[in-house]
Amino acid sequence: MAQGNLLLLEDDPENLKSLTRALSKVGHTVHPFQDPVEGVAFFEKQANLDLVITDLRMPSMDGIEVLKRVKEQDPSVGVLLITAFGSVESAVQAMKVGADDYLAKPVDLYELRNRVARIVEKRRLSREVDELKARLDERFGFETIIGHSPAMQEIFQQIRMVAPTRATVLIQGESGTGKELIANAIHQHSDRKRSRFLPLNCAAIPPNLIESELFGHEKGAFTGADRTHPGKFEQANGGTLFLDEIGELSPEMQAKLLRVLEERSITRVGGTAPIPVDVRIITATHRDLDKLVQEERFRMDLLYRLRVVEIRIPPLRERPEDLPLLIHFFLGQFNEEHGKKIESIGDGVLDVLSRWPWKGNVRELKNMVERMVIFCPEDTITEAHLPPDLKSPPIGDAAVSAPGAPAPAFPEKLEDMEREAILKMLEETGGNKTQAAKRLGIGLRTLHRKLKDYQIKDERSEP
Repeated sequence: MAQGNLLLLEDDPENLKSLTRALSKVGHTVHPFQDPVEGVAFFEKQANLDLVITDLRMPSMDGIEVLKRVKEQDPSVGVLLITAFGSVESAVQAMKVGADDYLAKPVDLYELRNRVARIVEKRRLSREVDELKARLDERFGFETIIGHSPAMQEIFQQIRMVAPTRATVLIQGESGTGKELIANAIHQHSDRKRSRFLPLNCAAIPPNLIESELFGHEKGAFTGADRTHPGKFEQANGGTLFLDEIGELSPEMQAKLLRVLEERSITRVGGTAPIPVDVRIITATHRDLDKLVQEERFRMDLLYRLRVVEIRIPPLRERPEDLPLLIHFFLGQFNEEHGKKIESIGDGVLDVLSRWPWKGNVRELKNMVERMVIFCPEDTITEAHLPPDLKSPPIGDAAVSAPGAPAPAFPEKLEDMEREAILKMLEETGGNKTQAAKRLGIGLRTLHRKLKDYQIKDERSEP
């Protein structure tokens, strides 16, 4: 039976004691509260609760309000309502707005244990699916990150080395290069992978709200603060907080972030008590922070703390050898998404793609491939399916290939791209199929099948 971390709200003291005893006996950790207001306040300060069990009818706060409050705080938390027979209709309605299940009074303790175990297990499985999603997909490269160029292989090696440490990481790269993917890969390869990876775009939060968003606020801290709100640091406690566009922080917020890094604690807006936090910080920016330091717009001491390790993601125009794999992956993705069966790229298309400057990097390429898939009625993408502006790069834009230089030789069929990727990975792993399959993001059986399909022979003894 799945064991969970439970919050129990029941205004009847005898029922509260009985339910707590019944759930504790089978290994659950139970936090019982007779006052739902106190229970919700506990929930707002606690991390990693699996399930809230609440009576529907309580004098100070009913179960529907409890449901709304806890789901606002953590949409993934389970909620089980306990209701009197006459309120079953209300409980069913509550399930439509987020409750997982309900039980009518008098509560059958055996049934209660079964329902709780089912909800807890569902939540645990959901977490595991989120963590393993990238590893179960057939993807080329470092899990969700695609690329076999020397520059990307160096980044993969940096991820492997820095992930198990506590070091802060600064990721530099143009817009669309995949900075959040790199940050997430670091998190997934760390000992924090079972806790939250929480991204926040600092440029997207108004300056007057960024402190509350990061550190949280107490009830009544400012107009509209009608309840206590834990910030991103508390929500990511035990995990990783990814701060994108860190160069947009005001000097005041830079000073407060530096203090958090030094003291490993935060203070909510309107609060006085420091709250310890255990959070790994990964930041990213497209801006030149050294230049901002020289202009006295970014703190040098904060930059030193954030840049213990620096990873620079090259723009797509600097790694044209990754284009075939990226196009292959996006074609497969959009074939499935849009119900198409495009099998090849026509003469000249890859030549044009290789010479485009890709100012929007991988994000721009992805959008371009989706557009071509949508407007291609047959099984081959030709130059006719290219957007008009793609055929003639604007004057002054640097193309991937130098003017007059031959474009990289790209295989035109999807099967050729896949075969090339497998051969390259076998070469890099010295013929180790287990390692090759792992780095390609596919299962060993899948690799063996593809070796047979593409008639790739390898005489090494390693299976």
